[in-house]
Parts: sequence; structure tokens; C-alpha cells
Amino acid sequence: MGKYLKKSAFWFFAAFLLFTVIATVVTAAEVTPAAKIDTGDTAWLLTSAALVLLMTPALAFFYGGLVRRKNVLSILMQCFMLMCLITVQWVLFGYSLAFGPDIKGIIGSLGWFGLKGVGLEPYPVYAATVPHQAFMIFQAMFAIITPGLICGAFAERMKFSTFCVFTLLWATLVYDPVCHWVWGAGGFLRAAGALDFAGGTVVHINAGVAALACALVLGKRKGYPDKISPPHNLPFAVLGAGLLWFGWFGFNGGSALGSGALATNAFVVTHVAAATAGLTWALLDWIFNSRSTVLGIITGAVGGLVAITPASGFVNVIGALWIGIGVSVFCYMAVAILKVKFGYDDSLDAFGVHGIGGIWGALATGLWATKMVNPAGANGLFYGNPAQFLIQLKTVAITIVYSFVMTFVLLKVLNAVMGVRASEQDERIGLDLTQHREAGYTVLD
Repeated sequence: MGKYLKKSAFWFFAAFLLFTVIATVVTAAEVTPAAKIDTGDTAWLLTSAALVLLMTPALAFFYGGLVRRKNVLSILMQCFMLMCLITVQWVLFGYSLAFGPDIKGIIGSLGWFGLKGVGLEPYPVYAATVPHQAFMIFQAMFAIITPGLICGAFAERMKFSTFCVFTLLWATLVYDPVCHWVWGAGGFLRAAGALDFAGGTVVHINAGVAALACALVLGKRKGYPDKISPPHNLPFAVLGAGLLWFGWFGFNGGSALGSGALATNAFVVTHVAAATAGLTWALLDWIFNSRSTVLGIITGAVGGLVAITPASGFVNVIGALWIGIGVSVFCYMAVAILKVKFGYDDSLDAFGVHGIGGIWGALATGLWATKMVNPAGANGLFYGNPAQFLIQLKTVAITIVYSFVMTFVLLKVLNAVMGVRASEQDERIGLDLTQHREAGYTVLD
């Protein structure tokens, strides 16, 4: 493992230095038309960016509390590495691929390599009242947390060196193109009328389906399911879920790109959907298991946040209630029935919550979207426009196929080149000690 880690680190830093030199040479001031910056909108967007960044360490605690104690640091390290690695990727070329000048509706060009021309004036194509760099850094936080969601599928068994390479390649080859399709100017799904306010397709379906591919390629944990101990620290998981809920107000509310009525709607329906989904999951636990559980209610709340994400700028409170109810029903079935029936080891239910929840949220947007909330959006099926549901269905299908196939192939290639899974001995000892030579807890006699 050490040999591959050293080689990976060497090539990463060599590439980083090369990209930095190129960016320094090619970056030049781009003349942009004068535009008025709204300080209120800018303050809200920067605050929202900070809230979304907080979601990554929140995810680390949520996932970290659910794994066994010998693997808690590995989850924290993976999430923290994402904040560093994806930030560098994003400012060098990721943002340009995702949002840069369009190439045939498929990908952005490298015209904004090294943030060339991404300055402090607004770029009206995306956000007319905030600096272009404010929009860029807000979107960076989405790029960071999306691969973090995948960690829940391969928790406790992926080599850290491979994780770093996989994450960098996945962000470049999967996240950035899908982001451009849905949100980028000229993206073909955006042009087709797909609605995804804050990332149901770009973030949750994309990551959730990739998580399923990871679970299938890496295989089951040793001893799964009979000899896998329960979550080692549920209070950690509750803390993580609470911080995720808090950060999600920036995730969805910030996607309005301004501090007005649309942000308010997104804020309110986000909270309503999460609360409804948490309540529904608790009731399902009570009905089928005779008691409500802490793990169940926080899982339901996170599922509600996932499902309302694509819809938050398009649906009203009634729509949010139905979305919250539906997501807990579908995700509960995925976790309790689907995973058991097919026998795959999605360690922390990344596919069961984010994949299934994202699919439901995207489709539900096509049901409950209304122009009364957002005139720039569209009406859904229940408001007289069945065509929008079909657009959402097409968008979901395309994203599922692309994300799964690309992730599967990428993992197979990496497995052939450097190996994906930790050794059986490393897995038995735990990734904290074997991958990082650190322990999350000190045991005193």
C-alpha cells in the first residue's frame, strides 16, 4: 500500500504544480461588462457556501458514528481530504468543465482554466447580482460533498490511496459532466427543461447510483451481515445529522442565488420535508419493529432533505409534506427489503437514502412543481403539465445509466492498476491503524 500511496502522492503533486504553472501563464484579466452587485444577495450566498461546507464534516460525523470504532478516523479523513482535494480540482479545471463555455451541450471547455476570467464582477448567465467568484465557490461546496456521499457505500474497506485517485477521477469524469448537463449554460438536460433546483440529480442520484456501483465492485465487508457490529457511536451520528439539517438551509436556500422570496420558500419547504420524513420513518419503525429508533428518525430526516433538494425552489409546503412522506416510505423499503433481497453491502445506505431519495425527489418535482412558487420554473403533473414529469423521468434515467456505468468502469480500471480494496488483514485490524497509523480512541485499563 505504501508504494502506491507514495506514487499517487508524487503524481498528484506533480500534476498540481504543472496545473499551477499553466494557470499562472494563461490567466489574464477578462473584460466583463459592468454590473451592479447586490450586497444582500452576496452576503446570503457566501453564508450559504459556508453552510454547505459545514455539511462535509457533518457528513463525516454522521457516517463516522455509524461505522465500527476501528474505522471512524478513516471516514473523517476521507471527508476532510475531499475538502482539500476537490477544492484544488475545482479551481483549476473542475469549475470550467462544469460551468464553462459549452461544448455541444455535453461539457464545458477549459476556457476558465485556473479561474481565468472568473472575477469579481457578476456573470449574469448564472447569477446577475453576485460576484462570479461567489457563485463559483458556492458551487465548489456541492462538488466537495457529492463524492463524500459515496463514502457510505464503501466504508470500512477501500484503500485510502485508491480513494484519493478514484475521487479525483470521479469528480472530473462523472460529477463535472452531469453538473454541466443539468446546470451549465448550454447543457442538454437544462435545455430540455429539466428541473433540479439544488442537486437532486446532480448530487444525490449521481452519488447514490455511484455508491451502488462501489458496493457491487468492492463486495461485502468481512462477516457481513451476521458479524457486523451495530453503529459504534449513535450520538456522533445524531450530531452529524443535526448539522446536515442546519447546513442544508444553505444547500437549498442558497441555490436561489439571492436573499428574497424564492430563498424563503426553499428554506421553509426544506425544513418541512425533513421534519415530515423523520416523523414518517419513526412511525414506520413503530409499525414494523414495535419501537421507534434514533437511527431511524435521523435516517428519515436526511432522506427528507435529499428528496426536497431538487424541488425546493419549485414546490409549496403541501408538496413538501407529500415529498417527505413518500421518501421515507421508498427509502425504508430500499433499506429494509431491497438491500436484503439482493444481498449487496451498501454499508451506510448511501444508495438506499441518497440514490432512492434523489430519484423520488426528482420525479416528485415533476408532480408538484408550480409556477406560483417560481415563475421561472414549470408546472408539474398535478398542476396541469404532464410533460414535465416525463422530462424529469428522462433526466433521472440518463443520470442513472451514466453514473453507474462510468463508476463501474472506473473502479474496474483502478482495481487492475492499483487495487481498490484493503487487504483482509487490514480490514480486520481496521482502516484507522492500517491506513493512517492513528486510533480514534485510547483504551485505558
